Amino acid sequence: MSLEHILLGMLHDPSSGYDIKTAFSEGARHFWSAELSQIYPTLKKLEKRGWLKSRTEPSSKGPPRRVYRRNAAGRRELLHWIGAGPQMGTERFAYVAQLCFMHELDNLEATTEFMLELRGKLSDFLTMLLGVESELTGRGQAAIDSLSAEDFHVHLALRMGIHSMRAKVRWCDEALTRIKQRQQPRAVRPRGPDKNPKEVRHG
Repeated sequence: MSLEHILLGMLHDPSSGYDIKTAFSEGARHFWSAELSQIYPTLKKLEKRGWLKSRTEPSSKGPPRRVYRRNAAGRRELLHWIGAGPQMGTERFAYVAQLCFMHELDNLEATTEFMLELRGKLSDFLTMLLGVESELTGRGQAAIDSLSAEDFHVHLALRMGIHSMRAKVRWCDEALTRIKQRQQPRAVRPRGPDKNPKEVRHG
C-alpha cells in the first residue's frame, strides 16, 4: 500500500494538505500514518504526474491555502490500484523487534513491565476504534444497514482494525501469563529407579 494511492482516494473532494493531515488523525491512522512532511511532497509528486490539480484559495485563518483535487487521470489510477486485488505488504511493528531482543536485559520483570505498558497502549487504541465505530454506526444493526456506500466500506475496514487490536490485547495477556509461569521456580522431579536396572554380579 502506498501513500500516493491513499491520497488519491482521499481527494474525491478538494482538500488542502492540512485537511488531509486532519483526516489522517481522525480516522485513517488506524491503518496508515502520515505527517505533513510526507503529505506535501507526495501531493506535489502526484500533481507533477498529472493525477491531481491544485489551485490557491483564500483562507479565513491566514494566508491563501493550496487546495488539491483528483482529476480524471488520478481517478483512473485509483481504480486500477483498487482493482488490482489485495495489496499485501509487510507490517512493521517496532515493539515486536524490541520484544525479540528483550533477553539482552536478562530481566523478566522488565519484560513484564514492557508487556503491561504495551497492553495499555493497545487497549487505548482499541477503545478509540470502538468510539469511531460508535460515531459511524450509532447503535443497532439498522444503523449499520443504512450506511452510505462510502461509510459501509469504511466500516468494513474499521472492523479489521478492531479485530486486530483485540487479538493483540489477547496476545499480551497470553504473554504475561507465560512470563509469570516462567518466573515460578521449576519443580525438581525426583529421580525414580531405573526401569531396567542392571544386574549386579558378585564374583
